[in-house]
Amino acid sequence: MATRYRFDGFTLSPARRLLARDGRAVPLIPRYFDLLVLLVERRGEALHRRELMDRVWADVVVSEGALTQAVRTLRRTLEADGSGAEFIRTVSRHGYQFAHAVIEEPDADEPLPAADPGPPPAPAAGVEERRAAALARLLDAATDDDGRREAAGELHALGTAAALASLSADAAGARGWAYLRDTRWEHAEAGGVPVLAAPGGARAWAALAALRLRRAVRFVGERWAAASAGGAVAGAIAGLLGGIVLAMLRESPLDASLLLTLLLVGVVIGGLGAAGVGCGLAAAEAAVRSWRTLALVIGGALGGALVGAAARGLARGLLLTVSGEDVAAIGGGVEGLVIGTAAGLAWGWGTRGAEGFLAAPHGWRRARLAFGTGLACALAATLLTLAGGALGATSLHRLAERFPDSRVRLDAMGRLAGEPGFGPRTRAGLGAWEGLLFGGGLAWGLARRPRERALSEP
Repeated sequence: MATRYRFDGFTLSPARRLLARDGRAVPLIPRYFDLLVLLVERRGEALHRRELMDRVWADVVVSEGALTQAVRTLRRTLEADGSGAEFIRTVSRHGYQFAHAVIEEPDADEPLPAADPGPPPAPAAGVEERRAAALARLLDAATDDDGRREAAGELHALGTAAALASLSADAAGARGWAYLRDTRWEHAEAGGVPVLAAPGGARAWAALAALRLRRAVRFVGERWAAASAGGAVAGAIAGLLGGIVLAMLRESPLDASLLLTLLLVGVVIGGLGAAGVGCGLAAAEAAVRSWRTLALVIGGALGGALVGAAARGLARGLLLTVSGEDVAAIGGGVEGLVIGTAAGLAWGWGTRGAEGFLAAPHGWRRARLAFGTGLACALAATLLTLAGGALGATSLHRLAERFPDSRVRLDAMGRLAGEPGFGPRTRAGLGAWEGLLFGGGLAWGLARRPRERALSEP
């Protein structure tokens, strides 16, 4: 039978995912509920901060500030009656421990609040004074980031609408709105913070973008580099396997120089493509929360298109300078846009539970995400090549056709598709293979968790 816990008028039911106080449901966002359950279930231990973060935020990238904010919110929720009881004890230089006496009992079928009826009304006495004090801390230029986030959380608890009505349209008001909007994800009692009603308009939106980018910038660079590395490795695998298969189809010994050429081409194409798409995905994930999947699609598409167009222009310029040949039939911006769109859609759908954080699934979830992103990119690549687009293999073949002495001709690949040469089925098959490896490598790299050092930076 499932177990529930009682302490100081509270009932905590992990099975029903419910915290109730005196028969009334208490709102908590899912991750904060998970943290409370973990602390209560292991109340005999002082749990290290790293273990708490690894258990509660296992699939997303957060700094230790997220745990601090979660504990602060839980304390405010549990101690709302002002009784002075200590529920969560801070263990210096270690972590936290649940410190209140707990009664453990079977989770019987007796009625409990099945739905969240909303937070109980705050006591009338002192509300305006508390709101004014929290608002002053939020708007004070000398308050640090943690202090502003704490003040914004208190304002949400006292009434989001009233806090928004108190903001002016100056720089301080715009910054305050940005904190209220950003922290609404961390407080179940928070009300709406409409984008179109931002004080100061563009100034407030800029403050919100700066806030999110500043908090995530230490992760974005590393995630972008990891995505680039994943794409480069995928490209290397594609190049090596392509060279081996080509030698087998030609019934000739492996040509080391040809193998090296295909490997280098694969690394460059895969690495550059993943750099563009990965940068767009990382930036979109850091800056946008409300329309996360849409932002990821746009970010991936823009990143892929820009890098694809730049790479195509550079390749054409180099070939024109070296050989006098202008090869316009190679892939570029359109191909990058299509593949980036597919990658953004797959990443957004596969990490939709990240709740505004930077997703970092591990284990089989990471593998599943990589496979799903690879399939999406493979489908996009197949449709793209059938429509006349040119990915890596097709672009390479078209380049080789302009130079009769080239040994990189891929006509023999047609035998795999039952064609006499490099026909449409061959292009589509190779495109699908490239898309599968590229999407898988990109997602595998992008999901890599930052180093412990980066996670603990302020």
